[in-house]
This record gives sequence, structure tokens and C-alpha cells, in this order.
Amino acid sequence: MYLSTSRASDIAGDTPAPKGPLRAVPGTVFALGLVSLVTDVSAEMVTAVLPLYLMAGLGMSPLAFGALDGLHQGATAVLRLAGGRIADRTRRHKLVAGTGYALSAACKAALLAVATPWSVAAVLAADRTGKGLRTAPRDALISLSVPPGEQGRAFGVHRALDTAGALLGPLAAFGVLWVAVDGYEAVFTVSCCVAVLGVVLLALFVREAPARIPVPARARPPLPPVRTLLRLPGLRGLCLTAVVLGLFTVGDAFLYLLLQRRLDLSAAYFPLLPVGTAAVFLLAALPVGRLADRLGRRRVFLGGHVLLLGACLLLLAPLPAGALLVVGVLAPLGLFYAATDGVLMAAAGPLLPAELRTTGLAVLQTAQALARFAGSLLFGAVWTLWGPGPALALAAAGLLLSLAAVAVVGSGHAGNTANS
Repeated sequence: MYLSTSRASDIAGDTPAPKGPLRAVPGTVFALGLVSLVTDVSAEMVTAVLPLYLMAGLGMSPLAFGALDGLHQGATAVLRLAGGRIADRTRRHKLVAGTGYALSAACKAALLAVATPWSVAAVLAADRTGKGLRTAPRDALISLSVPPGEQGRAFGVHRALDTAGALLGPLAAFGVLWVAVDGYEAVFTVSCCVAVLGVVLLALFVREAPARIPVPARARPPLPPVRTLLRLPGLRGLCLTAVVLGLFTVGDAFLYLLLQRRLDLSAAYFPLLPVGTAAVFLLAALPVGRLADRLGRRRVFLGGHVLLLGACLLLLAPLPAGALLVVGVLAPLGLFYAATDGVLMAAAGPLLPAELRTTGLAVLQTAQALARFAGSLLFGAVWTLWGPGPALALAAAGLLLSLAAVAVVGSGHAGNTANS
């Protein structure tokens, strides 16, 4: 549906795109979307079975799983900054991103050689290192490929393709578990093969966005310190917003575990829960991205957290276990990701100069990841001490107060950053 262009000027965003919802996207955006699609099939195959594998299969406690889930979100913060800094300094965004993708593929193979909770956690930490290296350079390639007014749409197209992989991954895991005798090892094996395919696609089809004015490496001025980025108009506010809300953002793995308990769902069907979220995300990513370009990306970002709050409240409500509860939790969760994942990067992109785009995005991603790491630890600790109900109630109350605080603080200067 989204045709890619091959001319270098189109990739750089020099040629105006035709009007209409089905106009072509730059080749870099489309190719990176395909890479993310394949990589997400691999990643979500593992993620779909991980909660049950660790907690039911290997006996990990909720507190330990909360620490591990937080590790997924935030323990690679330094690597995000390092990846962004290296990509900006060398202007080799593809090489840095490719290194991250290759490391994650190697970790899928390593999962076959470990069998204890904390050895699995070590492999997953290395996998998240790969994600930390690749995310900011990849998003910078997308941002540098389109003009400021179409950032939301470009990230929406990419996230739609990315989420197609998130939709197919749990289905693939479900199929493998259904037919394989030793299900978990079979899931890890197939996941590794798919991850290698993603690295091959990146190497063959993704190109660097050409620089406007080529500058020899020895003639490039030194990059300013990272702390100077927070002085840029709007970026500091975005970082604070992401941190405050991230502290009370419940990880989807916890929500799936809570929903499974309410539904009394068997382990074989557990991987299907992320499918519902991914399907909504897939359908909504592009429309929500275009809506963010028109209405303001900050507003849409906050609206996504309102939807997440609604999903938490539904899980707390005494509703009967059935289709209404499933749709009421999974649909808002999918819309939450559509309204926050790419939209936050689209809001930050135009605020950052091209030569610091990757580092700036990495700073924002790191701030959000560290906040979610702390939030996952807190959620897991409260679950371990007092149970899942109090943990979810605390998260919902914190998210409500955070939304109110961010809305009040941001109302004073929202008019100055309509699209951020």
C-alpha cells in the first residue's frame, strides 16, 4: 500500500510528496519498516511466551519479573546514548543500527543455551543492549528522511509495519507451541532464524539519508555536550513529560498476566493476548500519526496515556470475564501504543538539528526508559508484597495524578509548540 521511492532526493525529503493519504513514503522509511516488521516477529515470539516461561516454567517471582521487565525498558539507557552519540559523530546511522540488530539476533540463539532465570535475564539484557544501540539511529534515519510537517505520518507508517511484526510474532509463537513437543526451545529457534533475516534486509535495502552538505570527517566540528540538548526549546519539556508518565506506565506483560488470571486462560492461548493489542496498533498507527500532525503531537501523546488509564481501570472493575473485558483492555492498550510510540519521536524530531538528531532522540528515549524501569520495579515490588490488585490500583492512581500535573504545567506554553 505504501510505495517506496528510490531517488536519493526523495529519501532526503527534497521532493514534495503528492497529496492524499496513500502518497508514497521515502524508501528509507519503507525499508526500515520492513526490517522492523521481520525483527518484531522474532522479538515478539519470545516476548509472547516469556512471562509464562519465567514465572510458571522457571519459577521467577513477580518482583524478579518486574526487575526483568524494567530491564527491558531501562537498563540499556547508557547504550541508547552511546549509540546516538556514535551515529551523530560518525554519520553512520545504518552501521550503528545494524550492529544493534545483529547483537539481538545473536542473543536469540543464546537463549537455547541457558536454562535458569538469571542466565535468561543476562541474555535478555544483552538483547536489550542491541535494541538500545539501534533504536535512536533508526528513528533518526526516519526523521531525517521527511520534512518536519510529515514526521507523524512517517513514523506512523514505520510503526504500522513494525506492529505488523508484533501481530505476527505471537501468532507464530502460538503455532509453534501448538505443534512442537518442546515448545519453548522451538520458539527460540524459529525466532533466531527470523532475526537473522532482519539483519540481511537491513544490509541489502536500507541506505543512509544523504547529507545536505558533505563534510570530511576531519573537518567536522566537535559535537556539543549532551547536556546542551536539554536547553533546546521544547525538548526539556518533552523529557519531563515522558519521565513523569513513564513512572506509572504499566508494562503490557503485567497487563496480560492480570488479564489471563481474570479469564483463567490456559498457557497455550496466552500468546494470543498480544495479538489483539498489535492488531489495534497496526490499524491505528498511521491514522493516529496523521492526526498528531494536525492536532498536535503532545496532545495525542497525553491522550494515549488516558487510554492506558482506562484499560487499568477496567481490569480493576468487577466486570465478568468475557469478550467485553478482553476488548476493553486490549483495544485501549493498542491505541496507547499508536498514540505514544512514534508520536513522541515525531514531536522531538523537528526540535533537534540534523547533526544532533540521533543523540537528541536517544536522550528522550533514555529518560523515558529509565522512568519505566523504575515503574516496573515499583509495580513488581507492590505485587509481591500486597498482590496484583493493589499494584494496579497504585499505578492507575499515579498515572491519573501524573496526567493532571502534566496537563496543568503544559497548558501554559502549549501554544508555543503546537506540534510538540
